[in-house]
Amino acid sequence: MLDIILSGCNGRMGHALEAQCSTDTELNIVAGFDILGTSERNFPIFAVPSEFSGSADVVVDFSHPAALSSLLSFCLQRRLPIVLATTGYSQAQLAEIEDASQSIPIFRSGNYSLGVNVLLELVRQAGAMLGEDFDVEIIERHHSKKVDAPSGTALMLVEALAVSLPYEPEYVYDRHMVRRPREHREIGISSVRGGTIAGDHEVLFAGKDEIIELRHCAQSREVFAAGALKAARYLAGRDAPGLYGMRDLTNSLLEAQS
Repeated sequence: MLDIILSGCNGRMGHALEAQCSTDTELNIVAGFDILGTSERNFPIFAVPSEFSGSADVVVDFSHPAALSSLLSFCLQRRLPIVLATTGYSQAQLAEIEDASQSIPIFRSGNYSLGVNVLLELVRQAGAMLGEDFDVEIIERHHSKKVDAPSGTALMLVEALAVSLPYEPEYVYDRHMVRRPREHREIGISSVRGGTIAGDHEVLFAGKDEIIELRHCAQSREVFAAGALKAARYLAGRDAPGLYGMRDLTNSLLEAQS
């Protein structure tokens, strides 16, 4: 049995993760953290982590960047591993995560869909093979309630391209004030917000007389919840401090199948 603390339990992703745990007898939510406080749930909810005095195996966070410091402080004090599924961290917060990972296991990803992480591998390969002759654009689409842009997944795609392209790319987030032809080294990053789009990411490689499109479309939040729970299982089995990610998880799944 894996005992989980769910941070951000009152949000959409919190409810999606709770629903998946309710169908798995090996997963148990022992407490929830949420700034909005209590609601009618099958576990106690605390407005701040320090109010919880029970035990757990791992924390899974789908909340807000503002909650990071209190969560890390709680986990460092308890020596608890944490899965960070929140996006929109500042550079200072990323440094805070890096520092905490020297003492506890931390799993962080901008996207917990296994399909997206397959997309990342395909993008790396395509960038290495096509980079000299093809222009690259990234288009990400999300629901109207998402507050950060570009998405954490779009930034993961940018990072995947940066290590595979044969040149140092320049990132362009807005072209409405640009009055010049597109430079080959540019990577355009466009954000669309509307409706209930769970998550849609497209990488466009545009060459002379041909176009290659690599795309992942999440049709529900359940895919992210399932991936975060896989990460929780993986992280709960880690004794060594460190900063882990989806490549570590996918590699472990491949090893288990071999």
